[in-house]
Amino acid sequence: MEKKIAFIGAGNMAEAMVKGLVTSGAVKAADITVSDSSTHRLLHMKKTYDVGAVTENAKAVKGRDVVVLAVKPQVMDAVLKDIAQSVTAKQLVLSIAAGVPVARIEAGLGKKARVVRIMPNTPALVAEGAAALFAGKNCKPGDVELAERLMGAVCGAVLPVSSESLMDAVTGLSGSGPAYVFVMLEAMADAGVRVGLPRDVSFRLAAQTMLGSAKMALDTKEPLCRLKDMVTSPGGTTIAGLQKLEDGGVRAAIYAAVEAATKRAQELGK
Repeated sequence: MEKKIAFIGAGNMAEAMVKGLVTSGAVKAADITVSDSSTHRLLHMKKTYDVGAVTENAKAVKGRDVVVLAVKPQVMDAVLKDIAQSVTAKQLVLSIAAGVPVARIEAGLGKKARVVRIMPNTPALVAEGAAALFAGKNCKPGDVELAERLMGAVCGAVLPVSSESLMDAVTGLSGSGPAYVFVMLEAMADAGVRVGLPRDVSFRLAAQTMLGSAKMALDTKEPLCRLKDMVTSPGGTTIAGLQKLEDGGVRAAIYAAVEAATKRAQELGK
């Protein structure tokens, strides 16, 4: 893509995007500039990816086609004030700050800012993230497609949503979801050790089982109940294990976790 991009913030998610864009060849390193208050992070980004690095946010955004706001929510207002005079209506602004609504960014930047709000998750760090996005009222045709292409460098799925209120549900499901998965993975690996497997063997079996099952669901597009039934023989081992999951309320606990995280995201966004 012949696009010049500025990243405001050089944290883990910004680095994941820069790494994905540069290593995939989607964007030239020379066309990326990163700004951050941490000179240590800037030196790391410059040395590792050969991108431009500056400490002034306003300087970073000038002449860029896309501006990525990759800062913590609590500093967003200060950052918007810092760059408001430099951002123009010709630039596309992508925000990956959790809980910050589009209207707040539009109000902070003015000039009919074209804003797309994105909620990625941490597997973007290994180029397997999931992300949802919502386009603000000032976006032009092609803005969503550009955002999807940029996020596609680090995400296996980038999905637009029709209402910004759904971004809280996205946060509760895929944003917080890696933590749920890691808990389940840890429990499976521990259970394998409990029944006699060596720790390293148990972990690898559990992790690959989880990875392979997700890939099987995505690739085959079969209903999940059918895939489950493929493993479940009458009177066999799997149905005995599934009964224990139901007895333990695993399904209900997952429902409750997603609902609780969604509610908390709604509270933080107020």
